[in-house]
Amino acid sequence: QVQLVESGGGLVQPGGSLSLSCAVSGFTEDYHVIGWFRQAPGKEREGVSCFSLADLSTSYADSVKGRFTISRDKALNTVYLEMNGLEPDDPAVYYCAAAGNTLPCNYWSGYDAWGQGTQVTVSS
Repeated sequence: QVQLVESGGGLVQPGGSLSLSCAVSGFTEDYHVIGWFRQAPGKEREGVSCFSLADLSTSYADSVKGRFTISRDKALNTVYLEMNGLEPDDPAVYYCAAAGNTLPCNYWSGYDAWGQGTQVTVSS
């Protein structure tokens, strides 16, 4: 079983930046994609961005394109989500997740391993 631990959440002003980290350990060879999701109070969880370990492709939700960047440090087994230009609609608990299937990484319902989440708050 793979383990995922998020860190880096916090409070930031509108327009500010945060960088989230997801440390991946365990049976990492069984998983092919890593994704970032978020869930705001009263809203459904949504896929934000993902990274395919097979072909190094990435995908972004339309709401974050041009503002968020996903990346990976292979040596550290860590996936990052750099968030710039944070907006009032961005606050949520952000989760890192992994999927063992070989479908495109933005097949958001295919993820089966989850971290505990990290809170992102945007407020002036």
